[in-house]
Amino acid sequence: MNFKWEGVMPAVTTKFTSDDTLDLELFLKNVDAQIKAGVSGIILGGTLGEASTLEEGEKESLVTATVKYVSGKVPVIVNIAEQSTRGALKAVELAEKYGANGLMVLPPMRYKANNTETVTYFSEIAKSTTLPIMIYNNPVDYGIEVSLSMFEELIHFPNIQAVKESTRDITNITRLRNRFGERLNILCGVDTLALESLLAGADGWVAGLVCAFPRETVAIYKWIKEGKHREALALYRWFMPLLELDINPQLVQNIKLAEVATGLGSEFVRAPRLPLQGEERKRVQGIINAAMASRPVVKL
Repeated sequence: MNFKWEGVMPAVTTKFTSDDTLDLELFLKNVDAQIKAGVSGIILGGTLGEASTLEEGEKESLVTATVKYVSGKVPVIVNIAEQSTRGALKAVELAEKYGANGLMVLPPMRYKANNTETVTYFSEIAKSTTLPIMIYNNPVDYGIEVSLSMFEELIHFPNIQAVKESTRDITNITRLRNRFGERLNILCGVDTLALESLLAGADGWVAGLVCAFPRETVAIYKWIKEGKHREALALYRWFMPLLELDINPQLVQNIKLAEVATGLGSEFVRAPRLPLQGEERKRVQGIINAAMASRPVVKL
């Protein structure tokens, strides 16, 4: 499948039942809402997807069920986050086998690779597949920054096509554009910087709160691209308290609680995660309740 790295691409949550098995029915209900809202792709197996807790058979079920359900309407992107190069190459092989259309690739997990090791890691992955690749650049959470000079080496691989920009430095979008022009598509990876990133020239938004609020997320992207900045800004200001739930260690629990409020998910998480409790639960629920009470009607 040929596709462009642009638009809103949800990093979807994985749905579980009360007895800790996959809830594919509820999962696909959410995927359906994303497609109807106009997203440009579905990303599986990220942090929000609790991928580190999933067994291989469960990953296969999620990818194959999603590929079958979307039926070519949008690409299905699989996250690759492994500790070794060998593990990453195996994960890529399986993603291809299950029918993935593209890959979002993180640097090596746990080990803080140096620049040469990181470039070599990404290069080995790119050489092993024809699937298009988006490199996830998130030094804040993962301790490794993919610098401009490193991208200079990586763009020799034609299937390295995009970057999920999560450095938290908006000016890095301009640096990437100045250095590489349109060679790399740029997608914002931080919910609370999405509007600013899009105005700075980002092509898209890898979103989190979209899992609960797909229409609102797509509307912000669409209106910015159409030049309706006032409308986008008003909606973004309403959205911000919710978006801030994504930049939190309990982002999975936060977003799943928001999904409950909009009827697009359940609160079940996989241990060691637990549902929110006590004062933190009250705080997050209060934010969600306030947003729902003032939720605007969005017409796309």
